[in-house]
Amino acid sequence: HISRKMNLSRATVRKYLDHVGDEPKYPQRKSRPRPQLGAFEAVLQQWLETDAHLPRKQKRTARRLFEGLQKAGYQGAYDSIQRWVKAWKANVRPGLHQAFIPLSFRPGEAYQFDWSSET
Repeated sequence: HISRKMNLSRATVRKYLDHVGDEPKYPQRKSRPRPQLGAFEAVLQQWLETDAHLPRKQKRTARRLFEGLQKAGYQGAYDSIQRWVKAWKANVRPGLHQAFIPLSFRPGEAYQFDWSSET
């Protein structure tokens, strides 16, 4: 009755009924294995370091890097390349995405207006 009412599978309902304590949690992986990417990490890092000095329009995207690695014999998935490139960029520019400048004004010091016309 619960599975029909909640639109859940019977196995999910059984798991929650049998569990003691808080809601059940799925185990989280500490790190993702990279067996296929391992041999190509050096090539990928070299390409990214070369592209780092180019203008934005000339840099290779993760898709282009993936296609280049496929030509070199890489058999893995595209999302592995995406994750690796994202982690590499976070290590190269660690504080770039965390910029925040709080604005505070004394009363009457600054004004903001939003203009719009409604019909």
